[in-house]
Amino acid sequence: MARNTHVQADTNAPAITAALAHFVATHPSGGWSDAIEAEAHRTWLNWLGCAVGAAEHEAVHAALAAVAQLQPSRQAAVPGRTDRVDMASAALVMGISSHVFDFDDTHLKTIIHPAGPVASALLPLAEVKGASGRQVIDALVLGIDVACRVGNVMYPDHYDRGWHITGSTGMLGAAAACARLLGLNSQQTQMALGIAASQPVGLREQFGTMTKSLHPGAAARAGQMAALMAQAGYTASARALEAPRGFVQTISTKADWSEATSELGQRFEIAFNSYKPYACGIVVHPAIEACAALAQRGVSAEQVQRIDLKVHPLVLELCGKKEPADGLSAKFSVYHGCAAGLMFGRAGEDEFADAVVQRADMVVLRRKVVAVVDTAIHEAAVHLTATLTDGRQEVVHIEHAVGSIERPMSDAVLDGKFHQLCDSRLGAEKAGRLLAACRQLGSASNVSQLVALATPG
Repeated sequence: MARNTHVQADTNAPAITAALAHFVATHPSGGWSDAIEAEAHRTWLNWLGCAVGAAEHEAVHAALAAVAQLQPSRQAAVPGRTDRVDMASAALVMGISSHVFDFDDTHLKTIIHPAGPVASALLPLAEVKGASGRQVIDALVLGIDVACRVGNVMYPDHYDRGWHITGSTGMLGAAAACARLLGLNSQQTQMALGIAASQPVGLREQFGTMTKSLHPGAAARAGQMAALMAQAGYTASARALEAPRGFVQTISTKADWSEATSELGQRFEIAFNSYKPYACGIVVHPAIEACAALAQRGVSAEQVQRIDLKVHPLVLELCGKKEPADGLSAKFSVYHGCAAGLMFGRAGEDEFADAVVQRADMVVLRRKVVAVVDTAIHEAAVHLTATLTDGRQEVVHIEHAVGSIERPMSDAVLDGKFHQLCDSRLGAEKAGRLLAACRQLGSASNVSQLVALATPG
């Protein structure tokens, strides 16, 4: 029986694989503004804090238990733990630990969490190769640029199809970053991107489970391996990204090729990175902030009869779980986010602990929240009306939550988040020294001091 092979493919797509590879291999070290340099260090700081903070999460324990069966060599450290494993396994575990709290960075144009795959691939490779901090920062900026530019090409169609875009572009960013760190030339980097392009990972069906955090971990490992294979002479299609049966056109109907190369080397996607004040899906943040504002006005959970939310459709599509059973699923519940914001005035990782999610008073408060879609509401906004038991109403409108590009997290607040995540694992004094090492990474001769400071004991 004949198959229908008719596909509306672009057979004349520009050679973006070659263009991105040449950019990664040849762009000058530190060839960007002071603002981009600062954002790179903020991104690294936020990523490492998340990785250390989640080092004892059950998902990390399970991943390390699986890795141990492979009898890995003790090449590289795992931040926040005393374990040492091979660098590919370290990339996997770091990607998991940096994402499992859902507290990591977000490229708001695409909802990609770029540091998870890129930084997790870089740190163990840098440790093994003795790379300088300057090399790491250069690779971080360029790797994030590749992942997010390819994301821009496909978003939102690719995401709407059900792909977790952090994993499905992350291996490209990781491959580009590792290729840069290894000093691969343009052709080798092109092969690294080609090898990585056959390894997209991540389905949105997995949101609310441990497997969501596997996506940046698996992408980090795949990208790192792709660069190492390219260095050794392994080959791939030179048009792996743009070809009719290549990466982009296979997994997306949208292919805005200009997004890959427009202002390449002048506009850096890390400039659009943001950092989360709340440990959950970013579309819930405005609702949490609105409920925290209620708490600041002196409204208590007991006074609330009902909370009505008007939200963008994406909020309920991504975070519409009404009865979350545990902390991981609660991260995708606007109802729990609201309850945490009102009950505690915050929504860090502690407010997503299983025991908190299952508390009777939290269940009661969640059920008072009614969320309805309003297409006039921006995805970064929320309109809240709280009806109190005495009949009064409190109204809160959030246009942009803290952590957005419009209201960026300050260095002081980001440092406070880092201590919140790391102090219990490392002690406040050592965490402070690690924070300083992150801030100064670009001038470090190697990453050995940072790795030592990220290790407990």
